[in-house]
This record gives sequence, C-alpha cells and structure tokens, in this order.
Amino acid sequence: MRLGIDFGTTRTLVALVDRGNYPVVTFADHDGDPSDHFPSVVALRDGDLVYGFEALDAGAAGAPMVRSFKRALAAPDVTLTSPVAVGERAVPISDLLTGYLVALRAALAESSSLHSYGELDGETPIEVVIAVPAHAHGAQRFITLEAFRRAGFTVLGMMNEPSAAGFEFTHRQGRAVTSKRTRVLVYDLGGGTFDASLVRADGTDHEVLNSVGINRLGGDDFDASLAGTALSVAGTRPDELDPTAYAVLLDECRDAKERLSPQTKRIVVDVADRAVTVPVAAFESDATPLVEQTIEAMAPLVGVLDETGGDELADIAGIYLVGGASGLPLVPRVLRSKFGRRVFRSPYPAASTAIGLAIAADPVAGYSLTDRLSRGFGVYREASEGTALQFDEVFTRDDVLAGSGDEVAVVATRRYRAVHNLGWFRFVEYAALDDAGQPKGDLVPFAEVLFPFDAALEGVSEGLQDVEVSRLGHGPLVEERYAIDRHGIVEVTITNLDTGHTRRFALDRSGEGPTAG
Repeated sequence: MRLGIDFGTTRTLVALVDRGNYPVVTFADHDGDPSDHFPSVVALRDGDLVYGFEALDAGAAGAPMVRSFKRALAAPDVTLTSPVAVGERAVPISDLLTGYLVALRAALAESSSLHSYGELDGETPIEVVIAVPAHAHGAQRFITLEAFRRAGFTVLGMMNEPSAAGFEFTHRQGRAVTSKRTRVLVYDLGGGTFDASLVRADGTDHEVLNSVGINRLGGDDFDASLAGTALSVAGTRPDELDPTAYAVLLDECRDAKERLSPQTKRIVVDVADRAVTVPVAAFESDATPLVEQTIEAMAPLVGVLDETGGDELADIAGIYLVGGASGLPLVPRVLRSKFGRRVFRSPYPAASTAIGLAIAADPVAGYSLTDRLSRGFGVYREASEGTALQFDEVFTRDDVLAGSGDEVAVVATRRYRAVHNLGWFRFVEYAALDDAGQPKGDLVPFAEVLFPFDAALEGVSEGLQDVEVSRLGHGPLVEERYAIDRHGIVEVTITNLDTGHTRRFALDRSGEGPTAG
C-alpha cells in the first residue's frame, strides 16, 4: 500500500494511491463520523501520552494538551532530544513525533477508510512519500524522516510541500499549463509555516526554479490575530486571562476562523465567559499584515509580477493557493487584488500536498521532480592566525537535488594546503547572502568543528578549543568533502591526506545533532 502523508502543524492528511486515483483517507472522529484529517495534537492522560482524536477528548476532559508541536522542529538548535513540555512532562521531540506517527499508523489500520481497500495489520508494509516545509533546515528534515522510519513506515521519498502541491496542480489543472505559460507559483499557507515555490512544468516533468518561506507564519498566527481582535473588542487585556482561558479562546477562534465564508460579517466568540461579537472587517484589518508578509516573502520568485506587467507574468500559468490557512477568505482576496485573475485556489487546499505526495508515490503516474536547495550551506573558518574569520559558500540555493533511494544528490570537494595548526570550522545553513557575500536573515548553525592540521595534535581528544591558532606555513594537504542526500541533509568529511587522519560530521541517531564519525 502506498500513501502520501502530509504531516501538518495542526492536522495530518493522507492520500491513497489507487489505480490512478488519489482519494483522501478519512478517519473516524470522537463521534465515529468521518474526518478528512488526523489532528496533530498530543495530551497527557493518566500518565500516558495520547494523540489525535484521543488527545482532543483528553484535553476536553482537562488533561494537559499541546497543539502545533510540529513548530518545535523549526527551532534553529533543535535536536532529536529537544524537549517539548506536555503538562509537567518534558518529552524529547523525536519520541513525541514517533509516538504520534505510531498512533497515525494505528488509526490508518483500525479506524480509517482504508478498510474498504483491504484490512491492514501490523505486518502490512506501508510505503509513503512524506513532506517538509520547503524552508526546513537539515535537522528538521532529518528528525521528520527518522520519526517516520521509527514508526514503521517505509519512506520512499521526502518532498518539499509546495513541490508536492505543484504535482496536484498539473494533475488537476493540466490545461492551465501551455507552451507559453509553463510556470506555476505555488503559495502554501499551512497551519504553522508559509512556503512558496516557482515551478516550471512540462507535462509530468517538474523543475523547481526557486523557493522561499517563513518558518513561523501560518494558521496559528491568524488564530492569535482573531483572539487579539476579540480581546480588543471586549476591552480585555491579554494578561487578564490565565493560560487556560487563553487556550480556550484560541480554540474558539480557530473553529470560528475555519467556519468563515466570504459572506460572513460577524464572528461570535466567548471571552472570559462573555459572548463577544467581532466584526469580520475588524479581524481582517488586523490579519491583513500577515498576508502581506507572505507576499513580501515571495517577492524574489516573481519580481514585479502584477496583473498587467509584462515578462514576469507572461509565462505564469497561475498562482496556486494551497494549505489549510489559504482557505481563509481574506487570503485569496488580498492576493487577487495584487496579482489579478490568475490566482487559483485548490478545491482541496488542505489536502493538495497529500494528493501530490500520493502522485509522487505512484510509479504509474510518471511524475518527475528536479528540486533545488531552499537554503545555502557554508562555513566560517579561521583566518589571519585566528584573529579573523572568513566565510566560504559551499552549496548555493541554486544547487539541484537529484538521485534516488539514499543516493548522494550533490557533492562538493575542496583541497588545499593548510596554513594553520588547527582548523576551526563553523558550519551554517542560511536563507540568503548580502552584497558582501555574508549570510543574512535566517541563520541555522549546523556544527562547530575543530580539526587538527598539525599531526602532533591528532591524538588530542579534548581541549582542542584551548589550543592557540598559529601559522604553520607549508602545512599538510587537506580535503573537505561535502555531500547532500536527496532529502537535503548534509554530511561533512575532513581529511588530512598526508597522515590519513579523517573526521566525518553528520546528523545521526544520537540526538546530539551533527556528530563525528
């Protein structure tokens, strides 16, 4: 059985590969009614962690509950052991994700529409293609991949979310892509993240030209905006609500937001047990800056794109709105006012990515993808006898990811004669470079590595950080090898070619981030 699984910030959606069709899998909710998603929620009930609909029931009964735990993955210093607080318990993020995905697998087998396609049991292999935000850094990708594997899924591939939605667009609206209009701009506003990708489509062959994103902007922020508007209308300060009361208000705002239609004029929510009527116009005024942030973020993809503008618009087949938060009427309205009639909203905005992932999992569909890195990778290294740092770019955001299975997608190798006794490497992932070639904006540390160039230091296992950097002159021949797999996960190997001393640094299962091997 092959599935596309879109693990989302607020909900997880699954689509099935079924003889050229890609139906969305439904799950039985609290009342036994079908739901098109499995909630991304965890709760602590009687000392045990429970997930999904069971967690919602536990939370309604007063158990500590955490929504949107996926957002913890976006932290720049996240590792497998980074704690997430569920009530009074600190749970390692990898254990929480694995537990959630084990619960998802059980729900697929026991309480989903997959029953009509044949009974699932613990022995049935489930092959999946999964997704991550396009702007996800290496640790975020690795932890997600590892959790699916630990939960017993066979992972066929990992895609960037808007890239998967691009598959769904051309599958559903192939006629929009013509010989003159070959590009699709996928606008993906989910529960916790925003991503956009510019995709060139030629039939079933897709090439991602560029991607941008904001790791912490999504439906949760619109919930908070509506809560803020409601508090303002009620004349209540946020600090007048205790955390439990504010969480209840956020839940009400989430439900009210998801019921909005273009015709809705008023929203009624309870603020501290008092019904408050919020004009939709007031909420939209407060929330519009959030939409404008997404437009600003995707500006590099479209330049001066507008409804009448020339070359940038000429080969755009459409701006395709996907992701659950794009269902808010405000979002397409603001985008259409900016970009005109070529803004299309997916008929299944929340499920578009899952459907695209299922298409990718279907060998008969014949879809192919050439993707690119959404982040650059580089290194700060010692210069001028340790008195200065210089930055070297290793991989650019234009580097193409290819390969299959666990093949290496991109390799960069550098050889040089070392001039110092010690190399102090500070590896980083970054969103962009400034005019001087220095990283700017969103910067994520990958690893800090000390490597002895002086053979006399090779036996030093601790204390290298206390060694004074000095100039050797004509030092050993050193090789740096950088490899990225098709999931966008980096491995670094540094070797003294004169002595054979080598160290490898990669994200692994230890939970401590990049480690030496």
